[in-house]
Amino acid sequence: MDRKEKCKAMGKLIAKAWADAEFKAKLTADPASVLRAEGFAIPEGMRIDVFENTDERIHLVIPKRPDELSDEELDIAAAGGQNDGFSWCCY
Repeated sequence: MDRKEKCKAMGKLIAKAWADAEFKAKLTADPASVLRAEGFAIPEGMRIDVFENTDERIHLVIPKRPDELSDEELDIAAAGGQNDGFSWCCY
């Protein structure tokens, strides 16, 4: 799954959590298992924390810096990401 596909899949996952309280509860309780069931490749032993933004608190997540960025990828990141939905959170 490339970055754009991951972003689209993450958008669908978030929409599902918004629409289905039971799914959201499972995602919050055992995110790795739920993400695997939804088709994400999550390594065994990977710790995943789920946070929900509220009116009083938002969470800024700084993604792990890629080992290498092409000039094009660096330009996209510097410009705030592509305008394709959740791309800013999927680097």
